[in-house]
Amino acid sequence: MKILATDLDRTLLPNGSWPADPGAIELFNKLTEAHDVLIVYVSGRNLALTEQAIKEFGVRYPDILCGDVGTSIRKYENGEWTFDEGWIEQVKKESPRWDALAIRDAVAEIDAMQEQESEHQNPFKQSYYVEHEKKDQVLKKVDERVKGKFDEVIIYSFDSQNGKGLLDFLPASATKQTALEYVAKEYAVAKENVVFCGDSGNDIFPLTAGFCGVLVKNADKQLVENVKKAMHQNPQLKVYFAKGGFRGLHGYYTSGVIEGACYYGVFDCSD
Repeated sequence: MKILATDLDRTLLPNGSWPADPGAIELFNKLTEAHDVLIVYVSGRNLALTEQAIKEFGVRYPDILCGDVGTSIRKYENGEWTFDEGWIEQVKKESPRWDALAIRDAVAEIDAMQEQESEHQNPFKQSYYVEHEKKDQVLKKVDERVKGKFDEVIIYSFDSQNGKGLLDFLPASATKQTALEYVAKEYAVAKENVVFCGDSGNDIFPLTAGFCGVLVKNADKQLVENVKKAMHQNPQLKVYFAKGGFRGLHGYYTSGVIEGACYYGVFDCSD
């Protein structure tokens, strides 16, 4: 078995400012159904927003959803979602100092950051909007008050659609990377048989964790630079940069996912 894992917004979903290929989502759905591949969505979206995306864009349901930036894992079987309680127990065990409320109190008076809506928070995720032009001073203050105190990781990314910075505090044991590692271990799939596709800052961990990485053509420039830097430091890393021109596709969004999956042999794209 192989695993094809992908971020949603501006990776699998064509919801950015770059041109999308008509029929790319239909082709993705067709290819994934024709091959023995486990489909995993690894996204910042919660369950409700994931279902909204499936309905809006017509992408297939995944076999597994690592949602909320990897802090929740659900399986989709027979038309129903099942929450993975084992994941919750593992995170609690591996990040005993994690405390979302304490982090909230610690950063409460930092200027230029605003707590996100309640539906974007959960016991393992404390998230904020940041004024992007002030991100350096915000992150400096955040580091002073939080870094290393709560078994946490601090992940900053930029939403090119609305110009907002996004700041997530997560347990170090509950990220996109660790959630995907948990899924791979459960299904006994080696890392070299796991393909992960991404486009933005919070995809850096799974892209550089030893999976087979794919950057869609519209990937954030800073992410591309960071991935190339990581590859220089660790030549064993495998990351494919979608170029476009494959089967007449441009390489943005879904097309880049298909291109990368074919490059790694997840699909037989010879026809």
